[in-house]
Amino acid sequence: MSRRASLPGASELFRLTSTPSPDSARPAEAPRPGTEGRREQLGRDGAARRGSGRQKHDSKITVYVSGEELVAMEQARLALRATYGLAIDRGRLVREAVAVLLADFEQHGSESVLVQRLREGQLDIEEASGS
Repeated sequence: MSRRASLPGASELFRLTSTPSPDSARPAEAPRPGTEGRREQLGRDGAARRGSGRQKHDSKITVYVSGEELVAMEQARLALRATYGLAIDRGRLVREAVAVLLADFEQHGSESVLVQRLREGQLDIEEASGS
């Protein structure tokens, strides 16, 4: 007889116990004030690119962020949970943000948010170095 305890696996712990009913669907959230037009600005209107979501990923990168950026990311993650009921981890948040920026870049090229922000950052560096 084995002295080890027999514990359930992850598939048993996290399995669905019921199917969602149409009555349990959440009502659509009203947009927050000041966010009108953000979808169009970020290129999400009809863009096919999406974050990869919750799945096993084959590749990994390490990105260093400032303490301020990490706090902002955590606040966004908590706001998504509190306001919209979206419980996501930081990795999912980053993957979605990257997907949005890349879709905008593909759609708008030199006029994309990414190119504009990188150009602004380059100008700041050049001004600081006196060039």
